[in-house]
Amino acid sequence: MVVIGLLLGVARAEAQEFRLVQVNDSLSYVVLVTDSTEDRWQLPYPVYQFQTGDVDGDGSTDCMVGVIKPTRYYPTPARRLFIFKNFRGHVRPLWMGSKLGGILKDFRFLPDTEGGIIRAVESTTDGLFVVAEYRWQGFGMGFERFLAVKVSEEEADRVFKRVNY
Repeated sequence: MVVIGLLLGVARAEAQEFRLVQVNDSLSYVVLVTDSTEDRWQLPYPVYQFQTGDVDGDGSTDCMVGVIKPTRYYPTPARRLFIFKNFRGHVRPLWMGSKLGGILKDFRFLPDTEGGIIRAVESTTDGLFVVAEYRWQGFGMGFERFLAVKVSEEEADRVFKRVNY
């Protein structure tokens, strides 16, 4: 099957490359190219974010994709975070989260000495925002710390974009 689409993102690692190929508004593929293979994972959802980095600290680059979809327990379509890994040359889910903490607005990956953290801007049920950081904890993302709590959207965006603390 040949997929012709728009290449939205590319990131390189040792002997592997994750790409996001968008076919249309609600169909994309995560593509993993290694020295000897090419594999793809279908995402039949709108995608709003694509990043790569070593989320779990194992020395291999992972792929983080923000999708908009409902889940069994949260039936309203919303922003979700999926994390994929390279497993023997194949794209495989590392974590397909239905929720981090609050209502996800955006995320970004920040590398550090333990792999990295995911910083997220989330809204709360009272219409305010938080900026939180999460770290891989064996089977999923675990809460690390808040950088801002109960702030306006503008303040949350400002804190979210800061580099160091």
